[in-house]
Amino acid sequence: MRQIVTGFHAIEERVRRAADEQNENGGKKGAEIVLHVAKTGPRVKKILEAARNAGIKIVNEDSKALDSLVRSLPEVARDHRGIVMEADGEESKANVVDFDRWILEAGQSQEKMTVLILDSITDPHNVGAIIRSCDQFGASLVVMPSRHGASDVSENEIIARSSAGASAYVPVAVVTNLVRAAQMLKEAGFWLYGADAGGENVREVEFADKTAIVMGSEGSGIGKLLESQCDKIVSIPTCGKIDSLNVSVAAGVLLYETSGRK
Repeated sequence: MRQIVTGFHAIEERVRRAADEQNENGGKKGAEIVLHVAKTGPRVKKILEAARNAGIKIVNEDSKALDSLVRSLPEVARDHRGIVMEADGEESKANVVDFDRWILEAGQSQEKMTVLILDSITDPHNVGAIIRSCDQFGASLVVMPSRHGASDVSENEIIARSSAGASAYVPVAVVTNLVRAAQMLKEAGFWLYGADAGGENVREVEFADKTAIVMGSEGSGIGKLLESQCDKIVSIPTCGKIDSLNVSVAAGVLLYETSGRK
């Protein structure tokens, strides 16, 4: 499968991952990666140095050639800033995990864990920003639905760019039924906290050692069946003139609250 990658953060993380894989495989390369370069500013030079150390092929091009490479990408991802990565033959990312296997191990673990469940969050910018916060605050897993959400983490360049490359590292599970996943989390000892207006002030909540936070879409919130699985509804106190926070900002605040009390 051919992938076109843009954005400094996303490319840097792919280069770093390629170097790690090469070290783990005794010098053997994984996916065939090519960097197409038209401009060589300080940031690009740093990327190129790391790419050479990882044995990645570098091709000097003009800007028109790079424009052609990114033509099929969403508009926001076409701003290549002089460097584009092309990757062939990449396998599924190691951080995309099987939920059933993960939950079996989590149920046997005594470690403190935080899981984030994303219900019908379709904007890949929001998904990427949430994954970035998960990386910063040490979330154990992000659970997404296979339908009605932006879940193509392995291929979506907007998610990769918005996450600043964290989508290559944060464990992600894509499931067909979020309600079933929530039930399995509860059976494994997790407490579910739904994020919604009118809930208990998050500052007054004592989160469980095994916490799962459910984030709903900005339009319709958490689905009724999924909300019924929640042990508690929590909300973030605000004082602004608009009625709510962006979902990715809210997720970051809740992750901060859970990480700071464990």
